Amino acid sequence: MSSKPTIVLVHGAWGDGSHWRHVIPLLHQAGYPVKAVQNPLTSLADDVDRTRRLAEAQEGPTILVGHSYGGAVISGAGHAANVVALVYIAAFAPDEGDSLGGIFGRREAPAGAAIIRPDQDGFLWLTQDGFHANFSADLDEGEALVMAVAQKPIAGRCFADTAGAPAWKTKPSWYQVSSQDHMIPPATQAEMAAHIGAKKTITLEASHASLASHPREVFALIEEAAKATAG
Repeated sequence: MSSKPTIVLVHGAWGDGSHWRHVIPLLHQAGYPVKAVQNPLTSLADDVDRTRRLAEAQEGPTILVGHSYGGAVISGAGHAANVVALVYIAAFAPDEGDSLGGIFGRREAPAGAAIIRPDQDGFLWLTQDGFHANFSADLDEGEALVMAVAQKPIAGRCFADTAGAPAWKTKPSWYQVSSQDHMIPPATQAEMAAHIGAKKTITLEASHASLASHPREVFALIEEAAKATAG
């Protein structure tokens, strides 16, 4: 068994575990056991349950890393007894009773809100022609196109579901703010990082897709959390 904690990576809306494709090799090469959850994006409760079960299935200390909507997921799933730290990557960090829609409502809607389209089944998509500029502007055109084409829609109810008691109140947390984010306002991210009392907050000149455009910096923040909670 590895002496290092297991890292469980949690994707956000309009994506899946492959959004971590540049971070996974870095963690693996550094000797960390790594898992990437594939959440259904059908409700906050469903996604918290799927992530918690994966975390609890790991041997020994485990760190949850959530991108975007995945931050709301790890805030709930982080109550698993073996979870020792939470890392938020341009992510929501709701308090008890918060909804993601309510968090969005605290200030003017970001530019990316204009490219969200509901389908007949209540799932939300991002338009392909607006994906690059709003979700992943600092990725090359080809990589952004693949993310846009392969996007996984999220149920609209996920933005209305209210969060339960958050694990960040009892587990140490780290946070990465994306200063060029058009999906979650950077000011909102900074407010959430301060509210949760993050042990360290870093700001990257990055789009919402910082996990793909700045993998080394994201890896370094995860490793800092791992070292700080070792033992």
